[in-house]
Amino acid sequence: MNVLVIGTGGREHAIALALRKSKKLKRLFCSPGNPGTKTIAENIALNISDHNNVIEFCKSNEINLVVVGPEQPLVDGLADSLRENSILVFGPSSNAARIESSKSFAKRIMNNAQVATAAYKEFYVNQFEETLDYLKGIKYPIVLKADGLAAGKGVIICGDFSEAKEAVKDFFVNKIFGSSGDKIIIEEFLTGEEASVFAITDGEDFVCLSAAQDHKRIGDNDTGKNTGGMGAYAPTPLITEKLQQKIEKEIIAPTLNELKRSGNKFIGCLYAGLIITESGPKVIEFNCRFGDPEAQVVLPLIEGDFLELLYSAANGKIEKNSIKYSGGCSVCIVAASGGYPDKYEKGLLINGLDLTNENIIIYHAGTIEKDGNILTNGGRVLGVTSVINSNDLLTAKMIAYQAIEKISFDGMYYRKDISDKALKFI
Repeated sequence: MNVLVIGTGGREHAIALALRKSKKLKRLFCSPGNPGTKTIAENIALNISDHNNVIEFCKSNEINLVVVGPEQPLVDGLADSLRENSILVFGPSSNAARIESSKSFAKRIMNNAQVATAAYKEFYVNQFEETLDYLKGIKYPIVLKADGLAAGKGVIICGDFSEAKEAVKDFFVNKIFGSSGDKIIIEEFLTGEEASVFAITDGEDFVCLSAAQDHKRIGDNDTGKNTGGMGAYAPTPLITEKLQQKIEKEIIAPTLNELKRSGNKFIGCLYAGLIITESGPKVIEFNCRFGDPEAQVVLPLIEGDFLELLYSAANGKIEKNSIKYSGGCSVCIVAASGGYPDKYEKGLLINGLDLTNENIIIYHAGTIEKDGNILTNGGRVLGVTSVINSNDLLTAKMIAYQAIEKISFDGMYYRKDISDKALKFI
């Protein structure tokens, strides 16, 4: 098969590497790709926003499957355009992708499906005073979320009215999230441990991959600003086999059924961001694609044919037995640019990428190649990831940190506590 992966980050590098293992793969393309994908695939400079450009490439190169990595092309309807031209694609329609692009849409789907989630209320940019009046009469802490896409950063936790008022100003007046914050969701604050679950689905049936835990905050012990993710590990012992069954029965299945019932059949990866409360698992958010950096730890733990899984799902008849969990574990540490998630420099030389360790994968997330050198080109630059055959997270953590200490660039920053959340469950 000839396969095209859309995207440029660590998630797409992880997807490409997992697809590369399939014996059914003939040619693998990444667009635009990055210096990491260049070593395992053919990077192609397509204009992803020009759907005809992508369609023409797929037809001229006999592409059998397109895998769309990021959320924006899905929200923009790339999967719809491909399907209209009889090109098989793993990724939901624009309408189904609203499960991520519109928090209010996701809430309505969950409420209709009787899926447990936080109580909420929505407000629009022209309701500034009404929003403040509402905030004066509720209990704290609360959570404010941009309704639209905000690169995983559109969430502010407020401990009192003063903080909430400033947050509303940031959304409605200062426009820190642009038009994505013209509508906001105010949610009750849920207490518990978070986990990420990927459900690969053909819209009817599904299979879940190993549950992971992300580390969203910039600082150790979950302090500081939200980011796109500073690291992850899998599998998380937080999600027991019994709890996994409950999640699949009470969250994943009813959500997919309601999406289909409402005319928004979902084909692709449904990402459930969960919180495990005293009363059971609840949904914090849904995403319409693989999480990043969770994909960098979950996908290496797959045995079998990942390409067959995605192809069969895209084709409408998922082969659930095409993959299985390897029994191992993985820890990913994100090497970030100094200053991220705020302003940071680009174009800094990265040293130590010639590291050779059979238990380490270095995923490229925000890099660029220039004159034979690999330079920084984003806030999250690399995902230094250990993968071992046994479920020994302490060893996996040690291997990952030993590796990242050998890599450097000016201002490089990383958290020192990735996977420590697992210790309380081991």
